[in-house]
Amino acid sequence: MTSIAIIDYGMGNLRSVAKAFEHIAPQARVLVTQNRHDILQADRVVFPGQGSIRDCMRELAHWHLMDVVRDAALGKPFLGLCLGPQALLEFSEENGGTECLKVLPGRVAWFGDLRDPATGERLKVPHMGWNQVHQSRDHPLWRGISQDSRFYFVHSYYPQPADPTLVAGQTCYGFDFASVIARDNIFAVQFHPEKSAQAGLRLLANFVDWNP
Repeated sequence: MTSIAIIDYGMGNLRSVAKAFEHIAPQARVLVTQNRHDILQADRVVFPGQGSIRDCMRELAHWHLMDVVRDAALGKPFLGLCLGPQALLEFSEENGGTECLKVLPGRVAWFGDLRDPATGERLKVPHMGWNQVHQSRDHPLWRGISQDSRFYFVHSYYPQPADPTLVAGQTCYGFDFASVIARDNIFAVQFHPEKSAQAGLRLLANFVDWNP
């Protein structure tokens, strides 16, 4: 039986993520856990999150999970959701500057004063709601998902990976930004697949079947 550990560090809509996995993989054992052993022994690891990256890093430190997340991201199929890709990078502009986990090279930037390139109208920050994701390259987690499918976003900051080969998906909101980053066993998305209807559920199902 496949085991999926959803890391519980006190943030994120954990139950929604767990329910989504239970729905698409009823045969799997889904654990919402802070236990180091359970996380590192699981077949697959999910790192969810929402809110502030400063709070995220503080809670990871409080629960002694920073090294656990790094170890899991280096050793097994690893899915980051919403704050997930931001936390994996090196540094965020949020809150005057916040050091992240430094698993992947890059920074996290604020959207700032955004304008619609076609009309010049101001765009709302946070970027909230449905938007298209353009698949920048082939990846097993895109299997069965149409190009430019729509996913649900809620965020004011966005990933800026230092290595362009990390970009697996892009979204336009005033400009094109990296909404998906991936390397080896890591796939991390800025959107919420658990809130993204059939395309999101298909991505989660692909993750369950993924053997990088």
